Amino acid sequence: MKTLLAVLLWCILFVLCWPLALAMIFLLPLLWLILLPFKIVGLTLDLVFRLISGIILFPFRVIGAVK
Repeated sequence: MKTLLAVLLWCILFVLCWPLALAMIFLLPLLWLILLPFKIVGLTLDLVFRLISGIILFPFRVIGAVK
């Protein structure tokens, strides 16, 4: 559903301003590639913090104090 909406919005943009729509086709993949390392670092930090939280809260989970 998201993809269909994105394609529909792009088609409307293409009708209204085709140079901007064509620039978007070429620039969005480049922007995605530039931002990919930041997403990977964010995911890694999230997993590390969840691991640390799990290690710290494990004794409390064993005795049933934290759900």
